[in-house]
Amino acid sequence: MTISTVLLVILVLFLVGALPTWPHSKSWGYAPSGISGLLVLILVILLLSGRL
Repeated sequence: MTISTVLLVILVLFLVGALPTWPHSKSWGYAPSGISGLLVLILVILLLSGRL
């Protein structure tokens, strides 16, 4: 496994973990999952372009 694959798996797990499922986190909205989704998107673009 390369380091980029490990980073992608960690960021996807972070994306799933950021979904507002608990009562105290429902008021947060989609900010945590939006930020982690943006990080996953940037990482996928870097992987596809061959820069990572």
